[in-house]
This record gives sequence, C-alpha cells and structure tokens, in this order.
Amino acid sequence: MQRQRVIIMGAAGRDFHNFNMVFRDNPAYEVVAFTATQIPNIEGRRYPPALAGALYPEGIPIEPEEALERLIRQHRVDWVVFAYSDVSHEYVMHRASRALAAGASFQLLGPRATTLRSRKPVVAVTAVRTGSGKSQTTRRVAQLLRDWGHRVVIVRHPMPYGDLTAQAVQRFASLEDLDRYHCTLEEREEYEPHLQNGLVVYAGVDYARILQQAEAEADVIVWDGGNNDLPFFWPDVHIVVADPHRPGHELRYHPGEANVRMAHVAVINKVVTARPEAIQTVRQNLRALNPNLVLVEAASPFTVDDPQAIRGRRVVVVEDGPTLTHGEMAYGAGYLAAQRFGARGIVDPRPFAVGNLRAVYEQYPHIGPIVPAMGYSPEQIRDLEATLNQVEADVVIVATPVDLRRLLRVNKPLVRVRYELQEIGHPTLEDVLREHPALGATAHERAA
Repeated sequence: MQRQRVIIMGAAGRDFHNFNMVFRDNPAYEVVAFTATQIPNIEGRRYPPALAGALYPEGIPIEPEEALERLIRQHRVDWVVFAYSDVSHEYVMHRASRALAAGASFQLLGPRATTLRSRKPVVAVTAVRTGSGKSQTTRRVAQLLRDWGHRVVIVRHPMPYGDLTAQAVQRFASLEDLDRYHCTLEEREEYEPHLQNGLVVYAGVDYARILQQAEAEADVIVWDGGNNDLPFFWPDVHIVVADPHRPGHELRYHPGEANVRMAHVAVINKVVTARPEAIQTVRQNLRALNPNLVLVEAASPFTVDDPQAIRGRRVVVVEDGPTLTHGEMAYGAGYLAAQRFGARGIVDPRPFAVGNLRAVYEQYPHIGPIVPAMGYSPEQIRDLEATLNQVEADVVIVATPVDLRRLLRVNKPLVRVRYELQEIGHPTLEDVLREHPALGATAHERAA
C-alpha cells in the first residue's frame, strides 16, 4: 500500500507531539515536512533522526509556512495536519483553504489520538487565550496539592527551540538547570517561578518518556499548558482559564473553545479589573458551551518590589512577549502598575526599538507603548537589552515572571511586578480539588 504523504503545520510544540503519537514508526504515512510559524528561526532546521524514528534516517525538514502550497504540489501531499494553537477559527480555516486549493486534505488530530494516559492523577490547566492567567492558576493548584502533602511535579507544554535531540526530556530542579539547557527567555518565564517555589518541572519533545519519568517522582502531575493548547495528558481535573478583558474570545479561538467544552472547571480571571458586562458575557458564553462547568471567579492582584521607585519617574514597561504578540493584548500588569503607583510618564519604546524588536512592532501593530519581552534567541535577547538601554526613561518596570537581571545588563533600575491568583467567593479551586477522591488532603492521609 502506498504511504499517505503528510505535512504537519506547527510552531515547535504540538506538531512534534502529534508526530510522535500518530506518525512516528507508522508505515501507513510519510511525513515529508513540518512547516513552522509563530516562533522565529525554527524553519530551515530538521526534526532529528534520533527523534523521528527508523522510518526517517535523514530526519524531517522544517520549512517556513509560506512554502505550504509549493510543498504540497512538490511532494503530492495527501494530508495537511494543523498542529498549533492560540489562533482564531477563521485563521485555521484560511490555512485549510490553502491546503484544499493546493489539492490536499486538511485535518485536526483529536485528543483520543494524541493524549497520553498517566498512572498518576493529573490536573491540567489550560486557557481560552494566551495571557489569561494559566501560570498563576497552575501555581495556585500546585500550592494547594503540596499543602495537602502530595508530591507534585509540573509538566510544561513544550517550548523546544534549541537542540531538539538534547531537549527530548528536560528536568529542571534549580535555576542553574535553566542555564544548563540554554533556555530562552520564554522558557525561563514559565519555569523560573515553579523552581523558586521548590517544584520540579519537566518539558521537552518526547512526552511519553517525560511522563514516565515524572510519574516516578510524583503523587500528582500538574499539566501547565502553553498558549491555549489541549493537554497532552488525560486530566482527572481539567481547568480552563478565561479572560474577561477579551470577552467573546472563548467562542472564536482554536483550541480554546475545545478546552471550554472539555473542561470540568473554568476560572474567570481578572474580575476586579474587567468591566461587569464583559464578565457577564464570558460567564454566559462558558455556560452555553459547557453547562456542566464549575465556575470559579478570581483576580490576579499584583505586587511591586519597590513602588517608590516608580512614583514621579519616567518608566518603560516590559510585559510578557507572547501575551502581547499572538495573545493580542496591548498591555498587562506592568502598565497598570505604572499607572497605580504614580509614574510621571510611560515612555513609548517603539522609536528606540532595534533589530528583531523593531520587526515585532511591525508585525503586531496593536502593541501599545510597551516592550514585549521577546527572547526566543540570543539575538532577540540582545535586541531587547539594547532597546531598554536606549529608551529615555528613568526606571524599567518588568512584569514578566523571569528575573531579567539574570539575562540583561540594563543601564537603569529594574522594578519587578509579580502576580498570583486569588479566588473571589465560592467555589474556590480548593473546594473543587478537595472533592476529587484522589486529590484532597484525605486522599493523601489514606495513602499514608
């Protein structure tokens, strides 16, 4: 039987996982290429033979998504598999139209084909959109489980942007491990807060191997989702986070809507700063998509290391990069902190941007007078440093979870903004998790 030829459209995460789960060592298919977008400098590389398996002794090329039609015709491709996240439904169908017009069929792989089952209980935290508050929700869940005596291991959605073979299974137990694995700024943003809380974090490329190792040292695994992707592990409790600053997005983005339909619990975050009518819209939409959802309302209050360093000063604000770019937010907690603590002015950094950062502003014109903390490569980190040094401001407000002082030499004082999840009213996450027979404090006592 002739092998079906496949292209997997991705962004160095879900695409590799789908390949590992469905296509690796499967003689019915020939994956002729991955295409890449969202993440710079991924295209032009190869998925290595050590990960691709015996059917691909030369590995698999990673091509720019712009080449999709050419690749379909050149290789007479039968199927195009869409495998990345945090994009609108319209965006997905535009890619489908491109594939269909070039002669291929278009496919989304579902959870039954791509989700691993664990021997240990799994709590998954996903979201409607990037920047909704997954990270602080994950930290809150992990804190509760640890308070009840469970050994908790975090498994993070993949961000393998370097040597894929070396990154197949990554275990982080200290800040030094971030340097050992040459982590990007984006990886550090997600791992560093967990490490500071004393948690072990796994990530990488081969999630079957990652799951096996994580199970060996965990009572409970917490899946820390990336973008708004679906979990890679079947969850015993699935929590989805929604953002009333972007009402309606829970209906219009892939696979955020699927997460809402699948989840057991929805956290409506940021209710203190969102408009009441926007909160009500999100609440109604969540109920319409999934009437069985348990709704938890929460805020993400922020604290500032040194508020007096902001008052009366001209500041430049650094926010989480992906939240501003494909997350489509124009500002975040750093901008709000500048306003609350009396900055004399928020300096527009765009005239001072250099290199890759200038290109980011051109690609995402919705971004306001904020610096997105882009650091997928050493070049981007250098451009971020150069931009901050050139901005004519007195203080840098840093609202990304990573301590930039470990990575940048900036000629201005840095003030950090931190935020944690705080439930408002009932039910709380504690109420929800206690009800699960494998997760509550009594479960740990029974096991002991």
